[in-house]
Amino acid sequence: MDVGTIIVGIVIGLIVGGAIGYYGLTQVQNSQGKNRRLMAEEEARKITSEATTTAATLARDAESKARALVEEANETVIRRRREMDKEDERLQKRREDLDKRYERMEQRETQLNQRQSKMDKQQQGLQKLEEERAAELQRIAGMTAEEAKAELLQSVEVEARNDMARIIRQIEAEANEDADQRAREIISLAVQRLASEHVSEIAVSVVPLPSDEMKGRIIGRNGRNIRAFELATGVDVVVDDTPEAVTISSFDPVRREVAKRAMARLVVDGRIHPARIEKLIEDARAEVEQVIREEGERAAYETGVHGLHLEVLKLLGRLKFRTSYGQNQLSHAIETAHIAGMIAAELGADVNLAKMGGLLHDLGKAIDHEVEGTHAMIGAEYAKRYGVNARVVNAIASHHHETEQEYVESYIVEAADAISGARPGARRESLESYIRRVKMLEEIATSFEGVDQSYALQAGREVRVIVRPEAIDDLAALRLSRDIARKIEETMQYPGQIKVQVVRETRSVEYAR
Repeated sequence: MDVGTIIVGIVIGLIVGGAIGYYGLTQVQNSQGKNRRLMAEEEARKITSEATTTAATLARDAESKARALVEEANETVIRRRREMDKEDERLQKRREDLDKRYERMEQRETQLNQRQSKMDKQQQGLQKLEEERAAELQRIAGMTAEEAKAELLQSVEVEARNDMARIIRQIEAEANEDADQRAREIISLAVQRLASEHVSEIAVSVVPLPSDEMKGRIIGRNGRNIRAFELATGVDVVVDDTPEAVTISSFDPVRREVAKRAMARLVVDGRIHPARIEKLIEDARAEVEQVIREEGERAAYETGVHGLHLEVLKLLGRLKFRTSYGQNQLSHAIETAHIAGMIAAELGADVNLAKMGGLLHDLGKAIDHEVEGTHAMIGAEYAKRYGVNARVVNAIASHHHETEQEYVESYIVEAADAISGARPGARRESLESYIRRVKMLEEIATSFEGVDQSYALQAGREVRVIVRPEAIDDLAALRLSRDIARKIEETMQYPGQIKVQVVRETRSVEYAR
């Protein structure tokens, strides 16, 4: 077989194979399309059936909801209708009540009108009677109403003027009494608020000795040591029979203090001869000058007074070694400054100037034995020389009325000086009376039944009474304080007021074993 025949056979085979494949493919596609159509129709039937079922279900649900809404609406309408019926009943009842009230008001108005007409008639009758009475009174008195009114006003005016004069005198007396009471309160409070320590000093100083043998060494051969000591210090040394002590006497407290310190150092040193005496006296004098300066600065700091010249502070410090009736003058000056400041604060004056005036008021006492004149004028001149305020200078100069008091601070300083000097216990001359008064307060409190102990405090301004709790209860303690205060008022004389404080205390003690 040749090649052409083979090729033709192959071509024919391909054509026949293609035809057969196309036919087979067509049959297969027709069969698949039919199956799809059948499946689609089945699916459509299912969807239709489900839609029908769902629609029926929704229709039933909608119908049931519609019926429920209708029933709820009917119930709401019925409820609202009932409420409206009740509201109508209330309105109707209220309308009836208002009608009845209106009727009662009309009746009351009618009654009031009737009563008003009666009162008008009575008023007219009373007015007529008043006119007749006034006419009768004028006929009897022989005066018109205007004349009677004028006479009455005149008598009332005279009586009112008398009452006014009496009231004015009463008010003036009460004002004076209140002013005195207020002044006493201010002074007593100032005294009570201040508690200063006072040292009672005298014109001699005692120097202790380790043994009586030291007295011979102090005297020296032919008395040369004691003469050198007295000549250098300006004091008198008394060597008497007092065991183990020598006495230094001088009117000048600063000299006495220098001599006392020098003698104490000589006794400790043991080397007593004129050269050594002069050396130790110079050291003691320098030490005392330092003490004087420090004391002046301390006093100014303690009282809050600033800006003083150094020479003024030195002179102020010298008051530490000066006494008056047993009262230390520097302590007195500090106390006076505090009291003056308190009084100035109460009265609204210048506190700083009052304090400065109180602190410096006795400045002249530091040098009054060296300069001619009174201590008030000497102190004022010295303060003026070193630039102290003019108000303070006037307070210093006038606190003993040697010059006119020009400022309110001058009066305050004078009062504070008197308070500090006259305060019970401040000076030796009133110490006994002060102690007697304090003891009398305690004796009065102790004289009552049930009192265990009594103490006088604050310079006799307060009495603290301790009672036995088993004998005095709380109410009895209250009565006891009143009774003690009343007895003090009846039996004693004192400035200001005395506080009576009754203390009742119960203590329970038990031991745990």
